[in-house]
Amino acid sequence: MTGAVSQARRRDVINALRRGTVPQTGLDLLAVGLDRFATAMDDDLDTVARGGAAFHAVRGEYGSGKTFFARWLAERAKRRGLATSEIQISETETPLHRLETVYRRLTERITTATHQPSALRAVVDSWLYTLEEHVLDAGEVSEDDETAFTAAVDTLAEQRLADVARTTPAFAAALRGYRQALADGDAATAEALIAWLGGQKSVAASARRTAGVRGDLDHFGALGFLQGLLTVLRDCGHPGLLLVLDETETLQRVRGDVREKGLNALRQLIDEIDAGRFPGLFLVLTGTPAFFDGQQGVQRLPPLAQRLATDFSTDPRFDSPRAVQLRLPGFNLDRLGELGRTVRELYAGVARNPERVREVVDDAYITTLAEALTGELGGKVGVAPRLFLRKLVADVLDRVDDFADFDPRRDYPITVSDTELTEVERNAVASADDIDLELP
Repeated sequence: MTGAVSQARRRDVINALRRGTVPQTGLDLLAVGLDRFATAMDDDLDTVARGGAAFHAVRGEYGSGKTFFARWLAERAKRRGLATSEIQISETETPLHRLETVYRRLTERITTATHQPSALRAVVDSWLYTLEEHVLDAGEVSEDDETAFTAAVDTLAEQRLADVARTTPAFAAALRGYRQALADGDAATAEALIAWLGGQKSVAASARRTAGVRGDLDHFGALGFLQGLLTVLRDCGHPGLLLVLDETETLQRVRGDVREKGLNALRQLIDEIDAGRFPGLFLVLTGTPAFFDGQQGVQRLPPLAQRLATDFSTDPRFDSPRAVQLRLPGFNLDRLGELGRTVRELYAGVARNPERVREVVDDAYITTLAEALTGELGGKVGVAPRLFLRKLVADVLDRVDDFADFDPRRDYPITVSDTELTEVERNAVASADDIDLELP
């Protein structure tokens, strides 16, 4: 697989691993153990691209690769032209029960294959350009007749947004106002209306009056705005949107009434997808088994539990990749070693001394590094992948490539300092034995 990979892609991946971060692209090169999901996910992406909808809940303990799975899927979605948006659910920043906040985060993080977040304005501009092209292609009006041309574009926009306008007329009105502001050269109003379309608060009242819209987006209007956004995406060449709600298990830690509102909002969103309200939406949520199975999570709302119910009583190797819930098995030493060997081959493709890299950092050493690092982390393999890859690239492969006399078996003692770990990793590694108790 790594043989045909370009040098640019290799460097992008290696540079990110050297910094200890998840690569922005090239995740398919590191997707150890995800092949079993590829066909089913591609089928879902094709369904969405044809105007259908899809939904999956991805479950796994910390370190099982839920976020990686979501970003791997996002890469596949972008190759099919879909837009993507990944949102971390949190009690303070993005509470699930406030769908207007979820929508706002969605638009802040929306991205396409050609535009980084936030791609909202680029998407809307592309939509308007597409409408103008369709009007010109129809040949009924001339671009030189500005009044007739503007009217024809407005009429086409209203036709495209007819379904949305019936339930959320403000979305169509804001788009119309945005286009008029651009035509008038009023950049401030145009910026304000794009912000309002993105669900931002405190948009200037003067700009809202220009478009004939009022107030801020609320919980009930958010679903209408999502419907409008999907229409705009589809009309400008993006057949759908992959929306990832990451870390939904944080709902377990909020107040009881807030938790129930969040679970009900999730149930409502799933029901709307099933009802066909969101053609082109692929919703993915991630969470821990405790969230899906425990009484402080999904099981607290029986209607939601029924919609997400999946039988995991069989051997994990017989899990269906088409099920509502997808179980990620998590990392073990074998998978960690396989990942290390994959990264070594990627690195060798851009190394100055590829043969030395392969000879010194052989399969046996990678296994040794994986075992030693996992041991330093209390045997918790799920905590290891990020740090393992950073050490493999920055501390071992770089030195082997740069220094002819460097031997990692002799010159590199494998240690882990507290400062190298993220807060989440430190919490995962910590045990009750680390707590000092003053006993009488």
